[in-house]
Amino acid sequence: MFITRKHLSRRVLLRGVGAAIALPFLDAMIPAFGAPATSEGGNAALRLAFVYIPNGAVMADWTPTAAGTDFNFTSILKPLEKYREDVFVLTGLAANNGNALGDGGGDHARAAASFLTGVHPKKTSGADIRSGISADQLVAKSLDGKTRLSSLELGCDDTRLVGSCDTGYSCAYTNTIVWRGPNSPLPPETNPRLVFERLFGSEDFSVDPAVRVRRAGYRKSILDMARERTATLMNTIGPADKRKVDEYLYAIRETEKRIETAERDNRNITPQIEKPSGVPIIYGDYMKLMYDLKVLAFQADITRVATTMVAREGSVRVYPEIGVPDPHHPLSHHRNDPETLARLSKINQHHMDLFAYFIGRLKATQDGDGTLLDHSMVVYGGGLSDSNRHLHENLPVVVAGRGNGKLKPGRHVIYEKQVPVTNLYMTLMGHMGVRPESIGDSNGQAAFLSDT
Repeated sequence: MFITRKHLSRRVLLRGVGAAIALPFLDAMIPAFGAPATSEGGNAALRLAFVYIPNGAVMADWTPTAAGTDFNFTSILKPLEKYREDVFVLTGLAANNGNALGDGGGDHARAAASFLTGVHPKKTSGADIRSGISADQLVAKSLDGKTRLSSLELGCDDTRLVGSCDTGYSCAYTNTIVWRGPNSPLPPETNPRLVFERLFGSEDFSVDPAVRVRRAGYRKSILDMARERTATLMNTIGPADKRKVDEYLYAIRETEKRIETAERDNRNITPQIEKPSGVPIIYGDYMKLMYDLKVLAFQADITRVATTMVAREGSVRVYPEIGVPDPHHPLSHHRNDPETLARLSKINQHHMDLFAYFIGRLKATQDGDGTLLDHSMVVYGGGLSDSNRHLHENLPVVVAGRGNGKLKPGRHVIYEKQVPVTNLYMTLMGHMGVRPESIGDSNGQAAFLSDT
């Protein structure tokens, strides 16, 4: 811990044996920066997040009928209505390199692989995979060394990267959207326990399975490991900061308890599928836990770049908790059958409801003189629109957050056809201070995001 004239470094950690707990932004840290953190820029850290949805969407239940500020929230978008002033709905963006372009089948693999790269992936099921560096990783590289983790990749589905998963395409293409380099896919972490230890465990603690096993044996909270340093900190900060730290540490402990509960829950509602330790059985609980971990990572400035796959592309997850026991991917080939479309739309609504939970958590978390949502840019969407026809045009895309005042949300923006979705990333990357000449098939920037 570094304390200078009672001023805290932003990089202060509450350390203990096996623990390294970063802190949220505190008033005591402001002098270290020389100026307050403001929601309109200033010194507030800006975060960039992507949330990927697989298997397209029922676009008739997604797309608002009106443009501008008076747009309607359709049945799928309805969970976001309470955050009307904090979101954009973007219509007309495309991922052309997700199309076949002479390669035949494999739209699900191409959808995921091209979503953040804008690159047409090489059709192969072998080790010679090739796509392009993804937008999140371009930003992460520019921030390397400024945060404990350059980026955080989360998922709620299978992450194997070998074998064929879609008509001659490697599983590496369907199971991740993040590419560190053209030949280097970065799989998401799907185990909440491992994510938690990565965020709050010391480096050696995070990678040492034996230490994790010993700690699990006596159920010692990670907060207990840093108790002495926490007490020292509380004696050096003011009442407002004490409240912030107390609420933050409470959130960490509650998250840890939820992981412990999932680890003890041995029910198996899906026959013949083993539940990984730490993964809640109910999908909604699982997704909320992963979103909460991302909020904590942003709150403590452990990372400023994060991606989440709510499921892998081509996912066959079932959702009995919302009355949809059918596998997702087969439902997505709905053939315009009304009953099938209704069930598919319910899955889309469920994913959106959980995303709204994430947005609500960002909006409720103070960060400097604003909130995490004020200081974030969050893209929610997928690489397919009409899943029955495997269309990569007119993608379902929402952007949430104000980007430190750089974004003016609260609108439905309709772009001309075939505007690359990578143009959107070029704009957001620019706000993060990263300005490559292009990314994938980008041909400019996305307009209308900073207009009033």
